[in-house]
Amino acid sequence: MWRSRLCLRGGWRRLLNRPSGGPTVSAGARANIPSASPSPSRAYAPPTERKRFYQNVSITQGEGGFEINLDHRKLKTPQAKLFTVPSEALAIAVATEWDSQQDTIKFYTMHLTTLCNTSLDNPTQRNKDQLIRAAVKFLDTDTLCYRVEEPETLVELQKNEWDPIIEWAKKRYGLEIGSSTSIMGPSIPASTREVLVSHLASYNMWALQGIEFVVAQLKSMMLTLGLIDLRLTVEQAVLLSRLEEEYQIQKWGSVEWAHDYELQELRARTAAGTLFVHLCSESSTVKHKLLRD
Repeated sequence: MWRSRLCLRGGWRRLLNRPSGGPTVSAGARANIPSASPSPSRAYAPPTERKRFYQNVSITQGEGGFEINLDHRKLKTPQAKLFTVPSEALAIAVATEWDSQQDTIKFYTMHLTTLCNTSLDNPTQRNKDQLIRAAVKFLDTDTLCYRVEEPETLVELQKNEWDPIIEWAKKRYGLEIGSSTSIMGPSIPASTREVLVSHLASYNMWALQGIEFVVAQLKSMMLTLGLIDLRLTVEQAVLLSRLEEEYQIQKWGSVEWAHDYELQELRARTAAGTLFVHLCSESSTVKHKLLRD
């Protein structure tokens, strides 16, 4: 089966580099695994760590989709629902997360599993329209729309790096959006919100969970659109979201290890969320020829 894992990791690199029965085990909140309380906003906060208790990870196809098996036990969600995902590619990705854990299971590194749990359990009980509205609301505080007035070098940096993304979004989606140095930010026309709502409505509920997750990481709907549409790579989107911080680091230096850790964590979460969106938007099965040696 883990020829599939090689295919997945190759796909991950491409994403970063180019524009029925049996015992069960919970994916994070039953007797065998410490419980994780859901975040009041969007997703479950994963538990911390525990000793690895399984040897093999496999995938089976059931009536509701693709299931993850840890040895002979079926994975379950924090609310004790059967952990079932809609596509084989997503199942492979989640199974890879579980299989890559060493002696200790580090739940906080398993972003795809957490996103699946949130999609399956829907702890905040939001419908599709509410998910779309929550994502669109990020337009009001989009990082790319808030500019500094000084120093001049940072003003120019924001203009040179952020303006092309805004111009691309205008042409690609027909949006009307600008930038402002005011603390109130630019005025967002109702037509822009309507266009974005219509575009997001083309995604399914699972993909929308991923989109909202990515927007929350980057603090920008514009960067999220560019990332999902392959206009940007993960590294580019993350760097653009941290432009002012990176400017300050180059000027004043960084705190040893702390900034690097934050950067890698943000890249990991953003990459996982983007991969989740794509895997939830594609065909339910992986062509067998992709799994050949």
